[in-house]
Amino acid sequence: MSARLPLLLRPLRRPPPAGPPGRPREPRRACSGAGGEGLLGPRRRQLVSTGVQSCGCSHGPGSRAPPAWNLIVREVIQNSKEVLRLLQEKNPAFKPVLAIIQASDDNLMQEVNQNLAEEAGLNITHICLPPESGEDEIIDEILKINEDTRVHGLALQISENSFSNKVLNALQPEKDVDGVTDVNLGKLVRGDAHECFISPVARAVIELLEKSGVGLDGKKILVVGAHGSLEATLQCLFQRKGSMTMSSQWKTPQLQSKLQEADIVVLGSPKPEDVPLSWIQPETIVLNCSHDLLSGKLGSGSPGVPFSGPIAENDVSLLAAALRIQNMVSSGRRWLREQQYTRWRLHCLKLQPLSPVPSDIEISRAQTPKAVDVLAKEIGLLADEIEIYGKSKAKVCLSLLERLKDQADGKYVLVAGITPTPLGEGKSTVTVGLVQALTAHLNINSFACLRQPSQGPTFGVKGGAAGGGYAQVIPMEEFNLHLTGDIHAITAANNLLAAAIDTRIFHENTQTDKSLYNRLVPSVNGVREFSNIQLARLKKLGINKTDPSALTEEEVSRFARLNIDPATITWQRVLDTNDRFLRKITIGQASTEKGYSRQAQFDIAVASEIMAVLALTDSLKDMKERLGRMVVASDRNGQPVTAEDLGVTGALTVLMKDAIKPNLMQTLEGTPVFVHAGPFANIAHGNSSVLADKIALKLVGKEGFVVTEAGFGADIGMEKFFNIKCRASGLVPNVVVLVATVRALKMHGGGPGVIAGVPLKKEYTEENIQLVADGCCNLQKQIQIAQLFGVPVVVALNVFKTDTRAEIDLVCELAKRAGAFDAVPCYHWSMGGKGSVDLAWAVREAASKRSRFQFLYDVQLPVVEKIRTIAQAVYGAKDIELSPEAQSKIDLYTQQGFGNLPICMAKTHLSLSHQPDKKGVPRDFILPISDVRASIGAGFIYPLVGTVSSTCQSPFVCCHHPQSAYSRPALCAADEHHAWPAHAALLLRHRSRYGNRASSRLVLSEQDSTLPGPNSGS
Repeated sequence: MSARLPLLLRPLRRPPPAGPPGRPREPRRACSGAGGEGLLGPRRRQLVSTGVQSCGCSHGPGSRAPPAWNLIVREVIQNSKEVLRLLQEKNPAFKPVLAIIQASDDNLMQEVNQNLAEEAGLNITHICLPPESGEDEIIDEILKINEDTRVHGLALQISENSFSNKVLNALQPEKDVDGVTDVNLGKLVRGDAHECFISPVARAVIELLEKSGVGLDGKKILVVGAHGSLEATLQCLFQRKGSMTMSSQWKTPQLQSKLQEADIVVLGSPKPEDVPLSWIQPETIVLNCSHDLLSGKLGSGSPGVPFSGPIAENDVSLLAAALRIQNMVSSGRRWLREQQYTRWRLHCLKLQPLSPVPSDIEISRAQTPKAVDVLAKEIGLLADEIEIYGKSKAKVCLSLLERLKDQADGKYVLVAGITPTPLGEGKSTVTVGLVQALTAHLNINSFACLRQPSQGPTFGVKGGAAGGGYAQVIPMEEFNLHLTGDIHAITAANNLLAAAIDTRIFHENTQTDKSLYNRLVPSVNGVREFSNIQLARLKKLGINKTDPSALTEEEVSRFARLNIDPATITWQRVLDTNDRFLRKITIGQASTEKGYSRQAQFDIAVASEIMAVLALTDSLKDMKERLGRMVVASDRNGQPVTAEDLGVTGALTVLMKDAIKPNLMQTLEGTPVFVHAGPFANIAHGNSSVLADKIALKLVGKEGFVVTEAGFGADIGMEKFFNIKCRASGLVPNVVVLVATVRALKMHGGGPGVIAGVPLKKEYTEENIQLVADGCCNLQKQIQIAQLFGVPVVVALNVFKTDTRAEIDLVCELAKRAGAFDAVPCYHWSMGGKGSVDLAWAVREAASKRSRFQFLYDVQLPVVEKIRTIAQAVYGAKDIELSPEAQSKIDLYTQQGFGNLPICMAKTHLSLSHQPDKKGVPRDFILPISDVRASIGAGFIYPLVGTVSSTCQSPFVCCHHPQSAYSRPALCAADEHHAWPAHAALLLRHRSRYGNRASSRLVLSEQDSTLPGPNSGS
């Protein structure tokens, strides 16, 4: 123990120093730590004697020699210091912080607390308020400390009159190291002392009596003048020691008789002068633990009271201060324990499936979701790691990744599918059903990670993407509409960049070099300097100067002019609505634009490269760098022009600062879901965010499962998941769940065409073994594609009510013959998680096998070879054919240094080939590459196969049209139990039920029936 401890004892024996005549009205904060200084400058200490003060107490006849009471304090501090040392061995950066809110004139206890804290190795912060501070001012400071994650304990040094219930219960129980809140008192009374903080003053009384050899069993204890939490704690602790405890106030008429009967008297407040000393028997042990300790006044406020027996009058005060430090270390230890991974305490919601199955919206509204903060707590999220949006949604902060960085990841499962019909085969539904089965029925931690649906398809023909039947995310209105505004943030950021491009061209066309330079680097208060982003541009240009006045005219011109070639602009404006008339537009027609106009277009918002950046980034810093790298055009010398060159990287990052956080929701059975990012799978990589997956993998624990979904068929979404997303994340998948339906297999076997909004032909509603057998070629091909990456495959057959047992058995048998680890029929749509328990067992068993994951190609290969590898190995093409434009783009990107990026093929999802009407497994076809584009910020090159539109088209009757809600039920395929709800009905709070169907399909032209959507096949 350091020799400095005796210095801590001396101040308790001397009168408090005289304070200044006045105190500041504003709160004054001072912080000290071991060897540190306060926020307001060096800590001022009064010099004290280095000698050890003796107890200085007198003892009655026959009393035992007192213990070395300062050794008790030494022992408490030493133990606290040792515990803290052990904690810091595993957590070097950890240092608990005690905050003390002081509203009194006396600084003596402040010095004692600081010295004890330093000796133990803690940091301490003082918030000094004026003595006359009111209740509201004190509570305001308390609430600030409650929210400060750096502070682990909070104590109050305020006047006794300020200790109201409102003030005390404003403290966060987890930080209440003085044990004054109702929560801590309640746990103590209930017998859960190990789960709460106990008043250090009350503990000091018990400790001193027991260390002094005073037996408490059977003793009569009188607590005089104590109030509130101190009185309750003393009574509770003495009673548990077998003492007979009485409590009294100084004005009680029977006080004299009670004092004379007592063996031990504990003073909770100073003795009034009108209470004679003769009322206290000479052999009575008297301890003073008045509340003045908390107010900054030491417990010597009862002059003339004979402190007889083995306890010195100030022993309680100092030991209480030491025990507060001990509570602080315990608080820090609890906080550290909370930072570690904890087992889920998930309360799943009960389902009561109905038959016939109601519509999706009726099922969703019939279930009451848990409050999202309750769900967050159940899965181990801390209060400061979520940002709540309403009752059922929350964003999760990325700080969780740092907290759980040492936690092992869970198992990683990808849900993909066979080549779908235009109606989709239910991947989202299977994903939700699987996690409901794992968590609600097998008690295995699991997380679903889904994409956010675009408003375009939601209000178009496809509808929402929350799942269906009894396997969906709730509330579906929240899921399918704005959610937390991520897509709106992407729209704003994308269009800000688009505006910056045209604005820059306009100003360069109308201003001189000098004028441009003066606008870019203005003189502010006579000082001109480059910003950080401008210094980066200078470095890129090879200009090694930092003084704006030192640039030559030629350097000024190079710096100020981007010389964007309008013909090379690839960055388009976006909106999240289907609007076919914005596919080609002319901008700049106002007279103020001085004749600068050009052709442009609008894309759907989720096709923006910013969406792909959001989905692939792993941190805010990484996102900023990716946004800066986005290439928007080329200059007239053929060099790429980036967002960083335009100087808007910071603005884009600010707009996206909240969108980067994954959105937490829940399934019908109360299991957690992350909804984050929504890139299309045909013109982008079609997967939810890397961050959502990484956070979920930490939260589920080593034995848990994270189930994520890839858009469209395995040839598109799964291939991009492996070659693009897994390269970006570094994560290795354990299992692929391949979703198939009898309906889709019949289509691939030669069945009639399937058109959204048109009733299915009888081949799909009646048993047809031959069509199923012939169509399994597509299932076999998709299994082979997954095997190219070395990951085991479990086939999930999404069963419709018209499927026969013979058809189901045939599909499962052929899937296993094709190399699937297992093949399981699933009934989650009608039964919830219970209907996918067999699938859950199969996935769990497959995940226990070793994954031999490998990428399909080396990114260092030439771009053409990477495209050819995908075309031949995945699609089954004989070769590829590049258009002259595609070849020139490949040459340009290679010359610009982008040739080592992975490939993101943009092609139809309705066939393995480039022709949507070619079903089954097309062979010996030449894959035409019409164009090649680059998403440099996202980190991939995307060739366009055939003609692929990046804007959803508007059908004649959309989900926002009243006709779609309730006037056209006869056009729906009667057995489409995975059809999405009509959202006009959702918005109008009106829904008609049509027999056994979940929702009605809508009429649209044949041309529009095959339009891509973000979750087709879901």
